[in-house]
Amino acid sequence: MTQEKMKAVGLFQYLPIEDPNSLIDAEIEKPVPTGRDLLVKVKAVSVNPVDTKVRAPKARTESELKVLGWDVAGVVEQVGPDSTLFQPGDEVFYAGSIVRQGGNSEFHLVDERIVGMKPASVDFAEAAALPLTAITAWEGLYDRLGVSPDKSVNSGKTILIIGAAGGVGSIAVQLARHAGLTVIGTASRPDSTAWVKEQGADYVINHYDPFMPQLQANGLGQVDYILCLNHTEQHWKGMAEAIAPQGKICSIVETKESLDLTLLMNKSATFVWEFMFTRSSYQTADMIEQHNLLNEIARLVDQGIIRTTVAQKLAPINAENLRKAHALLETGRTVGKIVLEQF
Repeated sequence: MTQEKMKAVGLFQYLPIEDPNSLIDAEIEKPVPTGRDLLVKVKAVSVNPVDTKVRAPKARTESELKVLGWDVAGVVEQVGPDSTLFQPGDEVFYAGSIVRQGGNSEFHLVDERIVGMKPASVDFAEAAALPLTAITAWEGLYDRLGVSPDKSVNSGKTILIIGAAGGVGSIAVQLARHAGLTVIGTASRPDSTAWVKEQGADYVINHYDPFMPQLQANGLGQVDYILCLNHTEQHWKGMAEAIAPQGKICSIVETKESLDLTLLMNKSATFVWEFMFTRSSYQTADMIEQHNLLNEIARLVDQGIIRTTVAQKLAPINAENLRKAHALLETGRTVGKIVLEQF
């Protein structure tokens, strides 16, 4: 019996995005779910900085098509024999695993423990904009920084979100506001500043200028939490100055140089990383927490508390449009999310 084929967008070579071979249209075998996997019919995908980082030029070639894409909304087509959380026909959204094939294909395999039920109040494109950024923001705030889910505990506490206009920042501002924190976002242009205010930030300051004078000018002092979503090393000294004694800093951005941790010592301040692929990459015992938090995000979306952050939609899902989306992301000037829909 011949294996069924499906459309996919991927790469064999790691090339600059201007090269038409950097992302190509192809046909590959349609996979079959085993274990706790779901086979999802992909309706929409969105792009993230991780896509451009994985695709970035390097001296390596792939023998099989490497498919990128770690934000999917779609419909469960088939479930693996050990699946207990979903059934065919369920509308779902998720970010997938960095150590498996990505979701830029007509059908996609994903472990059900990192999948949530799609919010009912939004379409597939709006849902596809949410998973990776929402998981990162949620884990950053609640799991890494230890922000309390109890609003009354957070009254009077402050968080500085560096790079608040991007995909993760847009959701982090909304979640932090919902948690009862006073939210200071950073942005550097009129359009990104307006976007951050729209997401609910109480204050917006410029990340190209020193933080403390700007905080003080707004009647604020050192902050209890910092979530760094942009150039960790560039902001390191500023974060060390701005963090309150016994405060916590979380970053999602890898550094190109060593950080001087002793800057945090006298304040007994904490520094912690957030990488939303940790649970799926290492199959951690609490991997199902991503299923739980995505369901909670869906509930908050359906209640109108969290808004999806789509800024631009492209159709169909093909190599040309994905190259266009990657090129836009690589400018470093996008606000919100770029989503592609329909094969």
